[in-house]
Amino acid sequence: MFIKDDFMLHSKTAKELYEMVKDMPIIDYHCHLSPKQIAENYRFKNAYDLFLGGDHYKWRQMRTNGIDEEYITGDKPDFDKFMAWAETMPNLIGNPLYHWTHLELLRYFNIDEPLSPESAKRIWDKCNALLEKDEYSARGLIERSNVEVVCTTDDPADSLEYHKQIAESGFKTKVLPTFRPDKAVQIENPGFKEYLAQAGVKDYKSLISWLDERIEFFHSMGCRLSDHALCDVPYAEGDVAAVLEKKLANRELSPNDIDIYKTAVLTHLAKRYTELDWAMQIHIGALRNNNSQMFKKLGPDTGFDSINDAQIAPNLAKLLDGFINGGGLPKIILYPLNPKDNYVIAAMIGNFQSAPVKGRLQFGSGWWFCDQRDGMREQMKALANLGILAHFVGMLTDSRSFVSYPRHEYFRRIMCDLIGGWVEAGEYPRDMKTLERIVRGISHDNARDYFGF
Repeated sequence: MFIKDDFMLHSKTAKELYEMVKDMPIIDYHCHLSPKQIAENYRFKNAYDLFLGGDHYKWRQMRTNGIDEEYITGDKPDFDKFMAWAETMPNLIGNPLYHWTHLELLRYFNIDEPLSPESAKRIWDKCNALLEKDEYSARGLIERSNVEVVCTTDDPADSLEYHKQIAESGFKTKVLPTFRPDKAVQIENPGFKEYLAQAGVKDYKSLISWLDERIEFFHSMGCRLSDHALCDVPYAEGDVAAVLEKKLANRELSPNDIDIYKTAVLTHLAKRYTELDWAMQIHIGALRNNNSQMFKKLGPDTGFDSINDAQIAPNLAKLLDGFINGGGLPKIILYPLNPKDNYVIAAMIGNFQSAPVKGRLQFGSGWWFCDQRDGMREQMKALANLGILAHFVGMLTDSRSFVSYPRHEYFRRIMCDLIGGWVEAGEYPRDMKTLERIVRGISHDNARDYFGF
């Protein structure tokens, strides 16, 4: 197998640094795992269910490989779909999915041969046999991965009943909710009015009261993070109550109206997060649901999103400054999807840092299309060039899969190789005590201290 102990580690120092972090526990502070599956300790039906169910990263590449949709999201048997993925795999040279897939096979199933049409039946049979064991249930896989904390992504209206069940079950991994109020923020989206009606919201005052109530409930359940998806960055001032009244009366909103509403709601939420010492994650720059026919057929999050190229700097500066003037700047993690914005973000966060938090504003790890070796390296290089890499809170899975935790290994190897390369080049002293503190911080300790779990 090509994955050896020195996989992706290209210097002696890199290998030494990786030894310091390889066995550290994982804090997965942003993911899309199902709390219900964790609470019920879901048992996976087969290797397709585990590796391919809901994974639109893989679906995109299967389509690119000419695989018919029936073998991706259609009704073909699970084994046939797995075979279609195996047919795609040998073509993915240079794609992170090739590395991720083989790390998953090796770390969880001790399978050390490449997945291909020739090996697929053997791999299918071995995985399916092991999936019958208790340690391959949803909880078993989390425990096997040495995960300390999992933060799921949850709508404000969620009852969090499954988080309660998990907490009461004695499961040693903390499974905490994350407050994701996109449906209440994205006033332009279909279903917005219906969502507010279900929450009993009739005007801006009752909206704010409802959001505050839900934030308090989430906090009581251990929530310490929020998450927001912004296709572009809004900023406008105006009468937010009048804008919402206009929307609820079925009158058309202007782009400025939409920005007025989003700015006001985000500013209020930032104030509440500051009061509760939450971290506010902001994901910027996805261009969603581009294929209208497939969106009608399959819905969102099925592999038809891409990178937006909107200008973000002016409004982002105003929005963050507005948070301060509006009552509080919480800990914030900014994730740009477009790598053109790496230096925008790395420079922007320096405008708003403040004591006593080290790295109060964070440049988040390479996200989605940037979640690969070059994307991770460029994110860390931009942060190191313009900020303090040593305070970086590191990696997260952002995944719906219970076997995505080798992405933390992948990240740690890339991070240690980058830093080790600087040392080998004579650009940083070979001070192993300080280097150990830095790589262990980025791998685990900074996130532990930043979020206060």
